[in-house]
Amino acid sequence: MDYVLKTEGLTKAYGGNFVVDHVNMHVKKGDIYGFIGKNGAGKTTFMRLVAGLAAPMEGNIELFGSRELKKQRLRIGTLIEQPGIYDTMTAWENMEVMRRNFGITDKNSTGQMLEFVGLSKAGKKKVKNFSLGMKQRLGIAIALYRNPDFLILDEPINGLDPEGIKEMRDLLLKLNEEKQITILISSHILGELSKIATNYGIIKEGALIEEFEANQLESRCRRCQKLIVDNVELGTTILEEKCHITSYDIPEPGTIRVFDGLDQTWKLNQELVQGGVRLKESYLTGQDLEGYFMGLLGGVEHV
Repeated sequence: MDYVLKTEGLTKAYGGNFVVDHVNMHVKKGDIYGFIGKNGAGKTTFMRLVAGLAAPMEGNIELFGSRELKKQRLRIGTLIEQPGIYDTMTAWENMEVMRRNFGITDKNSTGQMLEFVGLSKAGKKKVKNFSLGMKQRLGIAIALYRNPDFLILDEPINGLDPEGIKEMRDLLLKLNEEKQITILISSHILGELSKIATNYGIIKEGALIEEFEANQLESRCRRCQKLIVDNVELGTTILEEKCHITSYDIPEPGTIRVFDGLDQTWKLNQELVQGGVRLKESYLTGQDLEGYFMGLLGGVEHV
């Protein structure tokens, strides 16, 4: 499997507090990887470690299958914390400064990049008069200047209005689909993230507690009747033969999740008990996206 980013035991501490705690992350080529955690969970520090803006205490980073990080980081574009732009300059002037800094000789590249991110009509407007969404798009344009294969974005839609969020979402999908850029993106707006992410990583108190694919998320949030029983094999036989239910799974030993017949859960319970199954628990469950993530992270704070 081709990994754009792979970390093993990546760790960083400040003042004895582990901000990134032995993180093993796997970002595959072509992913839009949604990185989720509360404020202070370690998302930004992790991104800074990968980008070379901070040094790890221990652990390894592989980029594009290599540990020659200085070379491979030339293939990364980053937008971490605030875009590095000059407020008193126009978008064009900012891009020209970066073009010269990067040693890019093609003068047409500035106009092409501004057009790609939707800023070709910004004209002589100073960046200090830009909306937040325009500033974020300019930051992404700068991150894209060297045609990266991997883009790291820290909260690019945080604080945007609905129109700005949609523009950013469309831009990221365009980058992923048209330019084949793999993206690692953190965001507080989970509903929006779910519209583009192909994979997720959940970080809590510096530790990556789970990684999973987007199609697994749909299953995890699906409404179901959860049964805790003493005999799963007998229970599933009764479901199929007596209740004619085949839409179920066994997520862990002793547990059955039933996705059909949720309007007659009492009948299913009755059949199980009469069939000799000891029913320890039976309840309806299933959450929306934000509810699911908050259950993983704990508490009710913004994530």
